[in-house]
Amino acid sequence: MSGYDVFAWIVLVIVVASAIGVFCIAGWLPGHIAKTRGHPWAQAVAVAGWITLICGFALWPLAFIWAYVDVPAPRRSGDA
Repeated sequence: MSGYDVFAWIVLVIVVASAIGVFCIAGWLPGHIAKTRGHPWAQAVAVAGWITLICGFALWPLAFIWAYVDVPAPRRSGDA
């Protein structure tokens, strides 16, 4: 094995580790944002972040947006 082969393996390991790290951060981020903002459905946002990322990246931005959406407080019957 030459020096180029060793360098190629090192680069491959770094690229794979980086891809796994980015994938994990992307799955974790919507749930973390929702929890820190006090979202009432923070656990659902966390699950949606992982499920949409694993099953196809297309709907992941919706989970990310959902983490930032503030749910309005329910109206009380005496409020007008």
